[in-house]
Amino acid sequence: MAIFSKDAAPNESARASSIAAGTSLSIIAAGTVIEGDITTEGVIRIEGRVEGAVRAGRQVLVGRQGEIRGDVTTREAVVGGKVQGAVSASERLEVQGTSTIIGDITTKAIAVIEGGRINGTVRITDARDAGIGQSVTSPTVAVVR
Repeated sequence: MAIFSKDAAPNESARASSIAAGTSLSIIAAGTVIEGDITTEGVIRIEGRVEGAVRAGRQVLVGRQGEIRGDVTTREAVVGGKVQGAVSASERLEVQGTSTIIGDITTKAIAVIEGGRINGTVRITDARDAGIGQSVTSPTVAVVR
């Protein structure tokens, strides 16, 4: 394989640079406990438990058995497990039917599937207002049954 050789093909180096540019995937497996903050530019999938803040440049995915005890900051989040902390998703948040979020939510668009539970305030912001924290007059909210 050319992955570890000095003479990597041009395709290999282009692929490696795209992974470094934020398309990487990190997985916290079921049964794993992380104590401390996690920061990545790519995507993180949590099937275990994280006790600390999670920051991802692209996406945070929390599986059905996954749990975060800390704040979540990302562009897009899909929660199927439990989050105890503030969730800030600059683009979109999906609250699946198996999820529980205990904390305040700030996002541009939210989809809540029947059964998903939220205990906190939900603030729908426009990209222009994200720094100010004002609500927009026409929020994008979807409740799926």
